[in-house]
Amino acid sequence: MSLKEWLNTKRNTCLNHVKEDKLKVPEGLWIKCHKCNLLMYYKTLAENYKICPKCEHHFPTTSEDRIKKLIDYNTWKPINKYLTSTDPLGFSDRKLYSKRLLDMKMKTGLFDAVQTGLGNIDNIPVALGIMDFRFMGGSMGSVVGEKITRLVEEATTKKIPVIIICASGGARMQEGMLSLMQMAKISSALEKHKQQKLPYFPVLTSPTTGGVTASFAMLGDIIIAEPNALIAFAGRRVIEQTIKEELPNNFQTSEYLFKHGFIDLIVSRINLKNKLHQILSFYYNY
Repeated sequence: MSLKEWLNTKRNTCLNHVKEDKLKVPEGLWIKCHKCNLLMYYKTLAENYKICPKCEHHFPTTSEDRIKKLIDYNTWKPINKYLTSTDPLGFSDRKLYSKRLLDMKMKTGLFDAVQTGLGNIDNIPVALGIMDFRFMGGSMGSVVGEKITRLVEEATTKKIPVIIICASGGARMQEGMLSLMQMAKISSALEKHKQQKLPYFPVLTSPTTGGVTASFAMLGDIIIAEPNALIAFAGRRVIEQTIKEELPNNFQTSEYLFKHGFIDLIVSRINLKNKLHQILSFYYNY
């Protein structure tokens, strides 16, 4: 074998090893930001509150992550954790609603689209509700409404502030009118909370839409939103077809709503705990 043939053989062997190694790379190690195309380790993203370090795009995150980032260690006490939806209407589309609920429970480890509980933010007690978009798009069914209502009532009894982190596609169509009733039920509980001169702070994340936007998401004393969050009631196309006008590109973003006075603050996820503590401190000092 000539030297040239030997080198080619070695080269092909090395290339085959490289191909085999590429096939063995575990999935989920890398993630690409769809805003700026930055390729990064998923671990790097997770350590940065799931915010792109280059363009500060806020990736979706879970309710568990939000609890860990917001609530002081070892102070979280869930409320009504195991409350779960039934199928009151016997609804089915591509699959039975009861089967869809079971699939979501298995996939997410949650019992419904919101976690509620009591905890401390820098030693200040709060009642916190966190909607989770992974569970049927964070849709508001009867259990979501019941858990949030009970949370607000518990906060009113204990005379502590309420914080709800919103992430939802709106009311859950599989429960029909029962889901729409939750808008009034939660709003009524918040009104009683307000009458006791107790504060409520919603945090709007992407997306916050439909019946959630039309009710408790916009009833806060100070309404906070994450940067570039989609906040809307109806879809953009529906509005454009109704009013026969083309809407601005940034329409239904938190920046657009802030400019027009619909929300009060835009706060990065990294700074959210500090900002909430600052606001809560004003309330307690007052």
